Amino acid sequence: MNILLINHYAGSPAYGMEFRPYYLAREWLKRNHQVTIVAASFSHLRNKAPQMAGTVTDEIIDGIRYLWIKTPTYESNSVGRALNMLAFTSRLYLLRLKLASAIRPDVVISSSTYPLDIYPARAIAKKSGAKLVFEVHDLWPLSPIELGGMSRYHPFVFVMQAAENYAYRHADKVVSMLPKAEDHMRCHGMAQGKFVYIPNGIDVAEWECEKTALSVVHAEVLTQLKGEGKFIVGYAGAHGLANALGTVVDAASLLSGDPVDFVLVGQGPEKDALMKKTAQLGLRNVHFLPSISRGAIPALLRAMDALYIGLQKQPLFRFGVSPNKLIDYMMAGVPVIQAIAAGNDLVSESGCGLTIPPEDPQALVDAVREMMKKTPAERGAMGMMGKAYVLSHQSYEVLAATFERAITECHGK
Repeated sequence: MNILLINHYAGSPAYGMEFRPYYLAREWLKRNHQVTIVAASFSHLRNKAPQMAGTVTDEIIDGIRYLWIKTPTYESNSVGRALNMLAFTSRLYLLRLKLASAIRPDVVISSSTYPLDIYPARAIAKKSGAKLVFEVHDLWPLSPIELGGMSRYHPFVFVMQAAENYAYRHADKVVSMLPKAEDHMRCHGMAQGKFVYIPNGIDVAEWECEKTALSVVHAEVLTQLKGEGKFIVGYAGAHGLANALGTVVDAASLLSGDPVDFVLVGQGPEKDALMKKTAQLGLRNVHFLPSISRGAIPALLRAMDALYIGLQKQPLFRFGVSPNKLIDYMMAGVPVIQAIAAGNDLVSESGCGLTIPPEDPQALVDAVREMMKKTPAERGAMGMMGKAYVLSHQSYEVLAATFERAITECHGK
């Protein structure tokens, strides 16, 4: 089967996020499919941009063919980002006939976070006689409305809503990373039987083979805390408003008399404010450490007694969440304290930890104390339930096979 996957933000280990297209494509190659990924030359998610030679640049990465479409740079969520989206989709549309004849796909997957690329994707699919799959990462325009405060009457919202409705009506299958989004999609034109839930995943072999040791700074802090007999609650990831890490600082203040320390690893726009608050409260049980390489993540996570993940209260999460951070936590075999209110709950479903209300310091205090009461063996068994769940349900080998079945069902119609 010849698969064309369109994802504006697609990356690779060489360029940075996002990784899902790369890992799915690699698994499809193992299953004897051909894969071409079409992506924009610039994305705010990547740490490196491809070298461009003209409007379209062809590159092979680990056997996967990438077609990079030249787009302008931008900063954050500026007007430049909207122009970048328009440049990608318009240039892709202009190239639709050329791509259809050159690639001759059997299936076209429209997979950018925003839905505009459904138009060139469907045009390519029609020209090629291919099936069309719409993959939903986030619900647009609902995400900028509910998370970004954008007016429902903004012209940008009208454009995105039209594209979303068009995608649901015309796609042969709708693949969603949000398990509870089917009713919303059907309200916007998706027919019954099109919906398939395929969450984010992990490359198991790569994760378990990561052997990078912790830096001296990280190792010294963790060794000292262990030597002092502290119960270590870890967090690894972005320090932004959405991560609700102020709750951790408040909980640490309430736990200042307990033998428990919080270790927060990573960077982000809220880190300075969190460090300032910690200093103002005179807390000695919260430690801020710099980001580490991807290869050192397994060693870091396994050094903790429990792992914390939280998100702000957001109505949008009623459709479910699929955080990559949580999958890493579960793979580490360490029990998780999850402060997220969402339509799904992998922590409770797998039995790998405790789920508490978000932005509630006392609930976090109670959860930490409950974890501390358990024996190391009990916590270890809890953590291993999370790893077993990921291996059974969320490895990219499993997810690629599920995606392949969904595509096969399209061709059976």
